[in-house]
Amino acid sequence: MNKWIVQNLQNALDTWNSKLSEIWTLVTQTPETFKGGIIWTVIKTIHSSVQAIGFSLLVLFFVLGILKTCSSFSEIKRPEQVFKLFLRFVLAKVLVTYGLDLLLTVFKICQGVVNTIINSAGFGAVAQSILPQSMINTINDCGFFESIPLWAVTLIGGLFITVLSFLMILTVYGRFFKLYLYTAISPIPLSTFAGDTTDSVGKSFIKSYCGVCLEGAIIVLSCIIFSLFASTPPVVDTTASAVTQVWKYIGELIFNMLVLVGTIKISDRVVREMMGL
Repeated sequence: MNKWIVQNLQNALDTWNSKLSEIWTLVTQTPETFKGGIIWTVIKTIHSSVQAIGFSLLVLFFVLGILKTCSSFSEIKRPEQVFKLFLRFVLAKVLVTYGLDLLLTVFKICQGVVNTIINSAGFGAVAQSILPQSMINTINDCGFFESIPLWAVTLIGGLFITVLSFLMILTVYGRFFKLYLYTAISPIPLSTFAGDTTDSVGKSFIKSYCGVCLEGAIIVLSCIIFSLFASTPPVVDTTASAVTQVWKYIGELIFNMLVLVGTIKISDRVVREMMGL
């Protein structure tokens, strides 16, 4: 049973390390290369189709902007007013036409921030959580009756670590889903720049997209901080009973993991608060 207890705990840590390494790979990928680029190809096709709707809405928002801005027909005859309206329409059309390039440029800038953080910290990968040999020896030295509560402790702890692993990776995958969603429908919110009264929608869209891109920087910083935590295994009292030692070790380990998972899950909120989005 002792070998099973050690193996159960080690399997949970392996799952955690695997998902943590996957996150490190995901945050350094671009939408074009994610999952081999298959999703990106479909998103570009959808974007092109929605772009036609964006051009139609562009004209609609432009007309609505004229009706709201100009109280009489005589105002439209003024050269400066005509030039202002024409310039707004041209800029909005450029945004809809080259919106995909704009979004990719914003993503590359934010990705540059991520790469700068990684290079400055000197981290090539996230530190792995490893079961200390002293803990393995403590478990192996337990008798049959003493190993029964250990089995329950490691079973609960291993299950908790596994659940945290999947919660963490789901949040990172969710960021990629949001990037694809924003890209696919971007022509519609960008078309609102054609109207003076609707451009706030387009501004909000760009701010939100920047926030999604910057989530990668918060995720990387969280992983780096966790790596520094994980570099020093939890300290346990070797004079205590085996159950107490294992329980304290798992408790401190799960606490550190909860901090990382919690920070990753609220990365979008952190970005909004930091940037005032």
